[in-house]
Formats: sequence, C-alpha cells, structure tokens
Amino acid sequence: MSFGQTIALGALAGFTIYLGLPLGRLQLLSARARVALAMFAVGILAFIFVDVVAHASEIVEHALVDFKDGKDSFGHLLLLATLLIVGFGLGSAGLGFIERRLRPARKPPPMAGGAEAGAFAAEDVDRLAAQDDTRRRALQTGMVIAIAIGLHNFAEGLAIGVSARAGAVSLATVLIIGFALHNATEGFGIVGPLGSVKPSWRWLLLVGLIGGGPTFIGSMLGYSVTSQPLELAFYALAGGAILYVIGEIWQGMRRYGYRELGLLMLTAGFAAGIITDLIVEYGGG
Repeated sequence: MSFGQTIALGALAGFTIYLGLPLGRLQLLSARARVALAMFAVGILAFIFVDVVAHASEIVEHALVDFKDGKDSFGHLLLLATLLIVGFGLGSAGLGFIERRLRPARKPPPMAGGAEAGAFAAEDVDRLAAQDDTRRRALQTGMVIAIAIGLHNFAEGLAIGVSARAGAVSLATVLIIGFALHNATEGFGIVGPLGSVKPSWRWLLLVGLIGGGPTFIGSMLGYSVTSQPLELAFYALAGGAILYVIGEIWQGMRRYGYRELGLLMLTAGFAAGIITDLIVEYGGG
C-alpha cells in the first residue's frame, strides 16, 4: 500500500467521527433521552479506556519480558514504565487542573436603581450567569472528550501506518474499516454529555478535527516512523484523560435520575465498542 493510499484511507477512518456529531444540534430530546445518549457515550468511553490501558500495559510487559531474556536494558523498561505512569497522571490530574483554571470566576452583579430593582437585577444576572456557566462547562467537557479521543485515535493511526508500511495490506484495510466504524460511535461520545446545550456548527467542526484528525496524522507518521515510546505516551495520556471525562459525565448525569436506564445504555455503549473492536481483531487474525 502506497503512502498516498495510506493517508487517504487514514483520513476516511478518522473523519467518520462526523457521523455522530450532528446529534448535538437536536433540541427535541427529553431529559430521559439525554441521559440515555450521555450514558451510551460513557459506555463507549469505558471500552476505549479498557482498550487503551490494555495496549499500554502490553507494551510495558513486552519490555519486561525482553529485559528478563536479556534482549533489552533495564533503562528502556524504566523509561516505558515512567511514560505510562506520568502520561496517565498528566491525562487525568493535568486535565482536571487545566479545566479548573479555565473556569471563569463569577463577577458580582452591578447594583443600580434602588434596593428592590437591584435585587431583581441581581437575580436575573445570577440566572443568566448560571446558564452561561452551564453551557460553557458542557462545551468544555465535550472538548476534553474530543482531545482524549484524539489521543487514542493518534495511536490507532500509528497502527494503520505501521501495518501499511510493512506490506500487510489486508490487515491495514481491515484496521481502517474497523477504526472507521469505531470512530463513528465516538461522535456520540463527544456530544452525548452536552445535554440541552446546542453547539454551533463551528464547534462541531472543531471537535471533529480534534477527535478524528489524529487518526490521519498518526497514519502518516506510522508509515514513516516507528516509535514505541511515542505510541505508549499517547496511550497513557488518552487513558488518563478518558477516566477523568467518565467521572465528569457520571457526576453531571446523576442530577437527571433514570439510573437504571443509564446503566443499560452504558452497557449498550460498551457493547458497541466491543463489536467494532472485534471486527479489527478478526481481520488482524
């Protein structure tokens, strides 16, 4: 498979994420439907988390086996283990710190026109400020999900590029098809937690680029360069970021209720992740 074919198919695999993003523009969803969509997204993210951690652990375990067999140095093993731990910490605690710093401080409302008028003005400003803060936080959460998915998809793109460069055309093709199906479900993962917030088309375009674009970039890089530490670093960052996002969505959805429905949809999302991943594994076998 040529370099041009690889990047074209890598782009196809990455940008199927746009298939699920337009759902974020729908405003006809009830609270029950929003919970179902958000928890379906959590199920997808939970599967991605398990998948990411498994891949990252596999890289470190292979390094451990090579060290025991005398094929590699302890320094290389220590580097990979450190990348996994530090990367995971940066992806989880680091994102939490950044999100907190980005959260704007609420300013006190101006008081004018007497005490009674000022009280009404204060209530109106507080209500509008709360609505604005809710919208901002929802869009920030969606953006963080897109970043986490993008880190994960970059590592997937590396796998596409490496297999194509090695001449495993059938494997590369199945990887592309499988990742395309998988990325299509990831669009739900981004817009599901938005709830009643209606994102702009510009915002949807941006998160699609952030979430799906790295598959395309990873395909190009994987075709040219093979780097296990780079792959591990992105898996570790993605794992930490996804775990942080799952916690944020879970906390946000609790206020709506519908606990049993949410858990059923979480299972459905996890199942969707497993099914699309099995397509990739079947082709790889």
